[in-house]
Amino acid sequence: MSDRTFDPPGRTRVYVARDEQFLGSIALADAPRPEAREVVAALRGQGLRVALLTGDRRATGLAIASMVGIEAADVYAEVLPADKAATVAALQRAGPVAMVGDGVNDAPALVQADVGVAIGSGTDVAVDAADVTLLRSDLRGLLDALAIGRATVRTIRRNLFWASAYNLVLIPIAAGALYPLSSLPGWLRALDPALAAGAMALSSVTVVVSSLALRRVVADR
Repeated sequence: MSDRTFDPPGRTRVYVARDEQFLGSIALADAPRPEAREVVAALRGQGLRVALLTGDRRATGLAIASMVGIEAADVYAEVLPADKAATVAALQRAGPVAMVGDGVNDAPALVQADVGVAIGSGTDVAVDAADVTLLRSDLRGLLDALAIGRATVRTIRRNLFWASAYNLVLIPIAAGALYPLSSLPGWLRALDPALAAGAMALSSVTVVVSSLALRRVVADR
């Protein structure tokens, strides 16, 4: 009766007794969220490695992983709460790691990860430990957060480029670098203060317009 071959895949069997008398057993399971497989496929389609970190038995972890499309080699099962952060640290040797969790046991791993993501419906400890909190209990919010984060980084780099370009070009001109070139118009050889102010304003407008484009990314999500 206690043979684990009777355990359905993906379930953990709990045995019940009273006064040292065996009464029966109950098979418990955590069903994956309906959107989990879609999210895993989308992340892997972006070239990201997706792993499952769980304290359940390996057979249970493998069953859940197969349901959502995670490779068996990326299943870390029977991990104690105290060891989750160490597992994340080991994975970080290969590159940045994002951790998604919602329980008290996930908090140390969320802190250890480069980016900790908590589900809004999770425990307060997990939410406090995370860098990002998904307000909805929908894993597709992770894809939204990733898209917004990448768009933000692109915008920062673009703004730095334009700011640097303006400074590299116009500061030497304002300092008189073109003054010896008599063939150029006088307003360009000795930069008029009004033109310098206009160039500064144009630089600011470029950065602001570029940043406002992020609103379109958020709206699309």
